[in-house]
Amino acid sequence: MALLEQWRASAYNEETGRDNLQRLWAAYFEEETNIYAQLLSNPDEVVKGTVKELAEKYGVSIMTMTGFLDGINDSLKEANPIEEMEEDTEVNLGFDKALLYKNMVAAEADWLYNLEQWNDIFDEETRKALYKEQKSSTTIVKEAKIYPNDPCPCGSGKKYKKCCGRNK
Repeated sequence: MALLEQWRASAYNEETGRDNLQRLWAAYFEEETNIYAQLLSNPDEVVKGTVKELAEKYGVSIMTMTGFLDGINDSLKEANPIEEMEEDTEVNLGFDKALLYKNMVAAEADWLYNLEQWNDIFDEETRKALYKEQKSSTTIVKEAKIYPNDPCPCGSGKKYKKCCGRNK
């Protein structure tokens, strides 16, 4: 079984019990935060290695590293082959900074997008703009409904029902 399948089988297994899953995720989020803190302290360095080497480098289990790689994959400049990944698979952590920040916002991972390391990467204004851009990209805006007595949007000055809204 590929590493990703193993990770998902344990991390999303309802039969494990709620308390066990909460403990697993709490531990994962803490380790994930530490990895991101290290990565963001030198954001232009592209970290490479096998899954096992990266797990050792960051002091986490193979399963935690697998979950981390699954989470960061959409933010990488060059995606890793996570579906068929094994311990000896070469992977990279070369991420797009803006995309990573926006993906953290999309995941509502405030403990990640509020890491102090972001202060050295983007100024506050840029972070706010990225945050707003991400939030507005998922907002559905309905077009304003035009009622019969509203002014016609074509600019004629007539009521909609007497202009473009007329049944012809």
